[in-house]
Amino acid sequence: MTIPWHARSAAETATELGSDARLGLTRAEAATRLAANGPNEIRREERRSALTILVQQFASLVIWVLIGAALVSLALGEVVDGSAILAIIALNALVGFAQEYRSERAVAALARLAAPAARVVRDGASVLVPAREVVRGDILVLDAGDLVAADARLIDAASLRANEASLTGESEPVEKNPALLEPITPLADRHNSVFLGTSIANGSGRAVVTATGMQTEVGGIAKLLETATRDETPLQRRLDHVARRLVWASLAIVVLVFALGLARGLAPFELLMTGVSLAVAAIPEGLPAVVTLALALGVERMVRRNALVRRLSAVETLGSTEVICTDKTGTLTVGTMTVRKIVAAGEVFRVTGEGYATSGAILFDGLAEPGTARAGLEALMWAAAACNDAELVPRGADSEAVGDPTEAALLVAAAKIGIQRRDIDRDSPRLATLPFDSDRKRMTVVRRRGGAPIAAVKGAPEVVLERCTHVRTARGTEPLDAARREGIRKYVALLARDALRVLAFAERRLDPLQSEAEVERELTFLGVAGLQDPPRSDARDAVARCQRAGIRTVMITGDHPDTARAIAAELGVLGAGDELVLGSELEKLDDESLADRVQRISVYARVTAGHKLRIVRAWKARGAVVAMTGDGVNDAPALREASIGVAMGRTGTEVAKEAADMVITDDKFSSIVAAVEEGRGIFDNIRKTLGYLLGGNAAELAVMLLATLFGTSLPLLPVQLLWINLVTDGLPALALATDPIGPDVLARPPRRADSPFADRRLLLSILTTATLTTGVTFGTFVFELRDGADLATARNAAFSVLVFAELLRAFGARSDTRPIWELGFFSNLRLFAVVAVSFSLQLVIHHYTLMETLFKTEPITMAQCAGWIGLGAVPFAGQEVQKLLARRIPQRLGARNA
Repeated sequence: MTIPWHARSAAETATELGSDARLGLTRAEAATRLAANGPNEIRREERRSALTILVQQFASLVIWVLIGAALVSLALGEVVDGSAILAIIALNALVGFAQEYRSERAVAALARLAAPAARVVRDGASVLVPAREVVRGDILVLDAGDLVAADARLIDAASLRANEASLTGESEPVEKNPALLEPITPLADRHNSVFLGTSIANGSGRAVVTATGMQTEVGGIAKLLETATRDETPLQRRLDHVARRLVWASLAIVVLVFALGLARGLAPFELLMTGVSLAVAAIPEGLPAVVTLALALGVERMVRRNALVRRLSAVETLGSTEVICTDKTGTLTVGTMTVRKIVAAGEVFRVTGEGYATSGAILFDGLAEPGTARAGLEALMWAAAACNDAELVPRGADSEAVGDPTEAALLVAAAKIGIQRRDIDRDSPRLATLPFDSDRKRMTVVRRRGGAPIAAVKGAPEVVLERCTHVRTARGTEPLDAARREGIRKYVALLARDALRVLAFAERRLDPLQSEAEVERELTFLGVAGLQDPPRSDARDAVARCQRAGIRTVMITGDHPDTARAIAAELGVLGAGDELVLGSELEKLDDESLADRVQRISVYARVTAGHKLRIVRAWKARGAVVAMTGDGVNDAPALREASIGVAMGRTGTEVAKEAADMVITDDKFSSIVAAVEEGRGIFDNIRKTLGYLLGGNAAELAVMLLATLFGTSLPLLPVQLLWINLVTDGLPALALATDPIGPDVLARPPRRADSPFADRRLLLSILTTATLTTGVTFGTFVFELRDGADLATARNAAFSVLVFAELLRAFGARSDTRPIWELGFFSNLRLFAVVAVSFSLQLVIHHYTLMETLFKTEPITMAQCAGWIGLGAVPFAGQEVQKLLARRIPQRLGARNA
């Protein structure tokens, strides 16, 4: 097996690559290698053309059924009906096209990660070259602020730290040094290497390039991204299922009517036209418009709740989500290092607030009187701000850090008790600095304070403690004896056990004549600060809401396992019996074993992009609808593979955003839960609308079929059917799509991805209302004829009863379980307004001459109107009775069992 570069010495690596660590490559050799191996670029995947995206909007079976219905309508002379269906289809396609036009840019964004230029050594001189011209064997010159142009093995480093969060998920800059590593060292722990697309946080160094372009770690992610696939959404599968059922139902209607007519001796052509007309009437042509409107309104509501949807159908997919695989850094946590606890003068202080905002406070959490420890706290925080090279730049209510994130966190904590670096710089000018490095593990700044020099020291607790001879207590400065040293070590261990990064602080009053070597001796120990990227304040409640909604939350991070365990336990993600698995353990599991075990694992640590992709695929192999959140380059393949990919808007890389279906603008996990709530509400609205449309269409079909079966004249004329479709199907259905989200959507488990739109409860509701509507409509028609009315009057009665029944039924269709007095007539004002207007229009066509002629209607009396409305209320009343019975039967069964 080939020894990896991180397991070889820098000299061996340079020799193997035919380079010189001091002189680099010659220009001629670099040009030869560039010609042989190609430019240092990420390969772009073939992008879908605009035409391809537009054509794919017509891939749904329900769309082709509607196109067929429109063509039949046009062939039968129903120009208005056919044109309306085609217009709805076109609008649906255009909205979908607009949403998906920019969805295929993930690999293109990866290519833009490469630094535009890089400094390399050629012919012994440092030169700036385009990043695409960097080749294997080049010697990279690295400085703070640089983007790394390729994967490289370090030759030397001075206080070098790299920000690798986008690649590995590590929440803080990683210290780099050229020391040799074991061959099996995970990517996040390869401290002797730097990688394409990461950045240098501070320090400097040199490195020999070991991989360029598609051979880099980022290139490997690009290859994974090409293998990731997007499946049909649950909504698309359900709509296609409905379309197939409607196709077979339509064919059955044609065959049935044709057979009945032949048995009665009717002309075959007339029978065919009647059957086809009824089949067209069976298709809810308003469904695509309703679905599009429901999704579009959901997108609008999600924007108000900090979620931007890039793929329209993804909105409903959220409602089916069973598992959320979430990144830790920046999603469940704040994404910035924060001081969480301080131990000063022997007492404990708790720090509130998130990120770089200075609006939090430092609260006394110890046992003594707060005032006795205050002076010790102020001394520690003064040292933390004085021994510091970072800066905070105000950005509204927040701040932006310039420099090391850990040092910035210390400045924020100091500002919470009124200690500002600018005041220290003004009143206590800096005299000397002993910088931090990986060998010293400490930093010292000497400042003039009160006319005398004072040294402020910070560093690793064990390093600082061994240089201290005194300690600051609530009673003042006292000797640091063995017992006190042991006590300090114990509370340092307690903080470390909580996965806090611990820094110690000390000071010393100096004699102006003291040498630099004496500055860091005989120090006075001030205390320690525990830092962490803390959980977001609303994340624990959001995780709990997911659990109540039957959604599993899984944390996937490249961070250290101890940190991942502590955060997961604090948020409730890691419970009793749940497992934490390292990326190295995943390597030993095949895909089948992982799929068997995945349900028991709640936390993954030290994982790579390939691991994340495998985890998502393992959940999908179990049939789960998986949401994946992330912000880094390493998240992109899993974001695309997931049922719905969710990228972070603030901290997310462009790669992650382009691979995702949705972007959370505030980076909060709680916003993802809010989006799930919206998704469930949208599905409910689409489902109730489908039930309303199918119930109405079934009633229209049944009325016409009964007339054919019993040999009566048709109760409804084609133009009246068109009016019914417009007034009772189109407008109320659109209003139902805007119904407010129910309060219980997150109190029930997620829907199975393979569950049908129309479950038993909805089918029973459709059957009940269709039967009652058919009964009152056809019954009214037959009664009028037997009572001596002419055919026009009987049709008027049946026509109006059917319209009134459908309009009133819209109120009951808002819920299968909650009666109208719980919902309220006015809680959906759009629906109330639509029904009121439609009632008025129905009356108008009976009393306006032009409309009477067009729709073959005649004036009606107040008594007739009241009677027909009363008959039309019967299906609505039946719906409400059905809801009450559905509630009482389980209650009685429960009481009987008790």
